[in-house]
Amino acid sequence: MNARIEHLVTSGTFSLDGQTFDVDNNVWLVGDDSEVVVVDAPHDVEAIAAAVGGRRLLAVLATHAHDDHVRRAPQLAERFSDADHRVPVLLHPADRQVWELTHPAGGPGAGTTDLVHGEVVAVGGTELHVLHTPGHTPGSVSFYAPSLGTVFTGDTLFAGGPGATGRSFSSFPTIVASIRDVLLELPPETLVRTGHGQGTTIGDEAPHLQEWIARGR
Repeated sequence: MNARIEHLVTSGTFSLDGQTFDVDNNVWLVGDDSEVVVVDAPHDVEAIAAAVGGRRLLAVLATHAHDDHVRRAPQLAERFSDADHRVPVLLHPADRQVWELTHPAGGPGAGTTDLVHGEVVAVGGTELHVLHTPGHTPGSVSFYAPSLGTVFTGDTLFAGGPGATGRSFSSFPTIVASIRDVLLELPPETLVRTGHGQGTTIGDEAPHLQEWIARGR
């Protein structure tokens, strides 16, 4: 069975630096009829679990550790774990400090497994390549699936430009470098599946790099 991409939107809040906002988050599932991974697990564990269904959940992949992307990750992993299979939550180690704002060290569901740039996560006969794309947070990553012609960018790249960098742990020069040196090196036809809102393609965003840089100065 060929791997496919499934999508749902869950709603909740994002909190950082003493402020809280209402947000809608994209949740992406990649897999086939027997196994699947979830890219980001924000607000509604029941909705995500229903989308997983009876399939084997191989891992919960975190594009970054803001609370609106990982709030339900430990709970979802625990729900699909058993004595023979512990579902890991995969997170880049540079986001450990951000993660612990939501899941304190030693607290329930606090554990994660480190993601490494260049690592490959296999599911349903396809491969997700881990790309470290910091800037929105230090440990932001994107997941590139060449066989599906898509990249999951979390909050690094949106339709219209880079993700937000005006808060703690973020850096505009760093996110621009990640987009320029990593994401814009992907084939132009690559579909960009984002953490919020509508998608885009690498080719649609590439011509605007200098505009973003000028705006961010």
